[in-house]
Amino acid sequence: MRKLRHSMRHYTDLCKIRVSVFAALSTMVGFVLSPAPAMNNLAQVALSVFLLACGSSTLNQYQERDIDALMERTRNRPIPAGTIRPLRALIFALVLLGLGLSMIEAMGGLKALILGTFAICWYNGVYTPLKRKSAFAVVPGALIGAVPPAIGWVAGAGAFSSPKLWAMTFLFFMWQVPHFWLIMLSFGKEYEKAGLPSLSKIFTEGQLRQIIFHWIFALAVSSLCASLYGMADAPLIQCSLFAAALWIIWHGKGLVKGTRSDGSKIFRGINAYMFIIALGIALNGMLFKGF
Repeated sequence: MRKLRHSMRHYTDLCKIRVSVFAALSTMVGFVLSPAPAMNNLAQVALSVFLLACGSSTLNQYQERDIDALMERTRNRPIPAGTIRPLRALIFALVLLGLGLSMIEAMGGLKALILGTFAICWYNGVYTPLKRKSAFAVVPGALIGAVPPAIGWVAGAGAFSSPKLWAMTFLFFMWQVPHFWLIMLSFGKEYEKAGLPSLSKIFTEGQLRQIIFHWIFALAVSSLCASLYGMADAPLIQCSLFAAALWIIWHGKGLVKGTRSDGSKIFRGINAYMFIIALGIALNGMLFKGF
């Protein structure tokens, strides 16, 4: 039994559970905001994207196993550490992707299936190899963050042409860039040693801090625009979003002042901020639809 639990832990490490859970949460946000969500399908729609995110993350670790072995931050991941063989990881990834796509098609229809397939192709087929060539790969790669809420939206009979959809997905896109660059701020030298393009080669640390802060500021402004598109109609939700925006801007100022050497606190802060924003928007949708 202990051996089984140990093995399961290694496979869950491949899935990047925290990232996959957030993908499921953002899917729920899109579903709740959609025009005609069948709330009894909410859990299944979220689970389908969770499985897809787990499979994509596992495939990503299979693709980057050689790079992961060169960096202190990632060398203990299951594949480079030797706890899971690459072929088994690949099979595991394909099974998860197959299950995820099957559930997405069953729960959300053809549009959702197209979006799910696009997410895999873009993340594993475009963004992952692009990281080996460009330090700015995260900017186009951030499109991945916009896909889960879009899947939830179309699963609830939402149209691609809706301004609410574009405003919502833009918000999640904006979060992805500073999220990754804060990691780069802390581990840029490791990326350089592994032979990957790094922003630390292009900008000084001070310049990189300034750039990240401006992205955080833009993210905060983007979240405040939620009420303009019907995502935050309740006064309490609006006040909460405003307070959260002021908090993340104040928190991010530590980057400019240089008072946070590794950016890890701000990294946790920006993730907590997006969780609060997603939760607030979802609650707003549920309140105004009488759930």
